[in-house]
Amino acid sequence: MQSALVLGAGVMGLSAAWALARAGWSVRVVDQDPVPNPRGSSVDDHRLIRHAYGAATGYMRMIDPAHAAWDLFFAEAGERPYVQTGVLALANAPGGWLAESRTALLGDGHAVTELDAATVAARHPFLSPDGIAAAFHLPSGGVLLARRIVELLARGLARRGTDIRRGQAIAVDPAHGAVTLADGTRLQADLLVVAAGPWAPRLLPGLAARVRPTRQIIVRLAPPPEHEAGWQAAPMLLDLAEDGGFYAVPPVAGTPLKIGDHRFAPTSDPDAPREATPAEAAEILGLARHRIRDLESYRVLSAAACYYDVQAEERFVVEKLGERAFVMSGFSGHGFKFGSLLGLALARAAADPSLVPGLAGWAAGATPPPPGLLTDLQQAATT
Repeated sequence: MQSALVLGAGVMGLSAAWALARAGWSVRVVDQDPVPNPRGSSVDDHRLIRHAYGAATGYMRMIDPAHAAWDLFFAEAGERPYVQTGVLALANAPGGWLAESRTALLGDGHAVTELDAATVAARHPFLSPDGIAAAFHLPSGGVLLARRIVELLARGLARRGTDIRRGQAIAVDPAHGAVTLADGTRLQADLLVVAAGPWAPRLLPGLAARVRPTRQIIVRLAPPPEHEAGWQAAPMLLDLAEDGGFYAVPPVAGTPLKIGDHRFAPTSDPDAPREATPAEAAEILGLARHRIRDLESYRVLSAAACYYDVQAEERFVVEKLGERAFVMSGFSGHGFKFGSLLGLALARAAADPSLVPGLAGWAAGATPPPPGLLTDLQQAATT
């Protein structure tokens, strides 16, 4: 039996471990923190999955196989931590991301309903119509309950006998499929997968020129009683104001309302505290004040920092490192939704070297998947 060593137990590392284990590999996972890692970018209440992707049609077309990959995992886990909400996208100017999304979605046959400002406010009285120049609703898309998914991935690996070990990596040797830990232990396998999130650039000097860690702030809120029911039934909200937009995740399945932004902060130290400062939280609230009515009546439950690993064009880096290693990096704020799909693709490429040349371009959203890369999903669809 071939052996695999996965460094990092976020959604990417655990998904790769899951896919490798179900493909027959003997897998070991190493993470510097407990699993689920409270400092990990994957461990939060929710992550969004949606077809709306601006002009990035490659990623838009990866959403259906991503849903299929999650369905495969959920069926194995015996639980479905996903809530469909749909998407409400707003913009205060014509053109841009919203218009590019509309064109791409319609071109691929998705049901897109255009809305005017008055209709948005009528449907969602907690939102202000002021300044809305364009809007659409998309019924597909929803919320992946991220923390629960990571827990289920770890639990499923434990049931398969996968060793999940705590240890801090200080050096990576891709040529030999090896990792050296802070206590001097050297771990080695036939295959190494480096999925260390914002810590990966420290371990792979070549990656540091392409991917950087950034500190992103989220704020969790409790709506006032008069708006609770409206928010619980609301779609995910993407507000694309030119002077600083925000996103809002509705309070599904007992989770809080969450808002954040997708602007990338300066390069930051991923070992910094995860608590957000009052000034950081106030900045996020300021982005939403023009759109959420009476925001001052919402109770702030908490604010936190999440660390992204950002590639300049927001394209994923999933590629071979020499003969015995792969790297999974550069997922910024939109990688979680593809975790199970990328894990399955990596496991397939690890078993079939002919697929490796096409893996990187597909993961970067630039090319279609090479034939055979998504065989696991095709087989699942016929059983």
